[in-house]
Amino acid sequence: MSVDSSEIKLNRLKLTFKSAPLSDIRGEIAKELEHIRPFIRRDMRIAVAVGSRGIDHNALIVKEVVDRFISYGAKPFIVPAMGSHGGATGEGQKSLLKEYGITDEAMGVPVLSSMKVKSLGTLPDNKNVSLYMDEYAYNSDGVFVINRVKAHTDFHGPNESGIAKILVIGLGKHAQALSVHEHMVGGLREFIPKVAQAIVDTGKIIGALAIVEDGYDKTSIIRAVPGRDIVRADAELLIKAKAMMPSLPFHRFDVLLVDFMGKDLSGTGMDPNIIGRVNIRGETDQAPYITRICLLDITPQGHGNALGIGLADIIPKSLYEKIDWQATYENVLTSRFVERGFTPVIRPTDRDVVNTGLRTCGFKTKETIKLVRIRDTLHIDEIYATDALLDEVSNNADVEICERNIPLVFSENGELKRL
Repeated sequence: MSVDSSEIKLNRLKLTFKSAPLSDIRGEIAKELEHIRPFIRRDMRIAVAVGSRGIDHNALIVKEVVDRFISYGAKPFIVPAMGSHGGATGEGQKSLLKEYGITDEAMGVPVLSSMKVKSLGTLPDNKNVSLYMDEYAYNSDGVFVINRVKAHTDFHGPNESGIAKILVIGLGKHAQALSVHEHMVGGLREFIPKVAQAIVDTGKIIGALAIVEDGYDKTSIIRAVPGRDIVRADAELLIKAKAMMPSLPFHRFDVLLVDFMGKDLSGTGMDPNIIGRVNIRGETDQAPYITRICLLDITPQGHGNALGIGLADIIPKSLYEKIDWQATYENVLTSRFVERGFTPVIRPTDRDVVNTGLRTCGFKTKETIKLVRIRDTLHIDEIYATDALLDEVSNNADVEICERNIPLVFSENGELKRL
């Protein structure tokens, strides 16, 4: 016996996470950059390295840093620090920055984008790990990186996705991404701090601006760090970031219905830290444990890059047809985690996707089915869940039931209206 999507009734839940947004971002940046000012000389050409993530107030933060450096008498310019993102092309990476409002015109300084790198040798204690730096950045008088510090989507360790990583995977472009990812998950965990320190030891890194966001993805902490302190400060801020990280309030359930994936939402389209599913051979999944993940769509800002599509079990044909397989496979193969590029089961419509998920999660009734629906893994402060999950959160003060008995309503052609 299987439940049909027409029998599903959902409850809208509001989740409360840790909230600590900064009230004066510009003021905080101005205060923090005073720690970097002693390292800046008049007429110094500074490469400001900016990543490919949708950071809160991204353009405002970059603009404020650039303007502050100009006020110090320096001559900043911007370089993308994105590894293989943007289709592993200079134009593709400049285009990504443009979507965040980071352009020559808006920033008042040039955005110089190329995939050319300068070889910096190898790690002192491992000749199999080559070191690289963006050529524009290397030819500058100093480099300053900007990035958010948060949990990584592939591994966990002292330094994950933050200012150490952007020095390595980001600033080293496609070449450095390949060099480190070649050593798989264990290599990422071991070599990100080592390579970051080796890059700092070149003397080219002035410092970094580290950003920590709260449970609602709002800028909560801004810290300017001199180059020599990057690896240590990155590890300290990661602890703070994880303490504010949101999560789904259920330990185990049958079906997760996700409206959107996208590179603008997570490096893996859907964040494994939220869905619990890692999908890297040899690595262990974590809670929540989900039998079936049904994925419906990809954001326009994802540009068809569906790295992480393999985290889903079932997708509609409409999503499959939006995928740019060249961009997806370039990213997948660079990461070496090919399982994340595997194609899920493809069904004709959204309704078929949901019904297939319900059908393949074991014997369930409309009273016992545990289904959760979210817009995407970046926005989970409002979610939808069936009655069978409500007991689990009945005593959870951070979960409020706002609306009951909401059906899944499909159009005549089987499409589900997006959240």
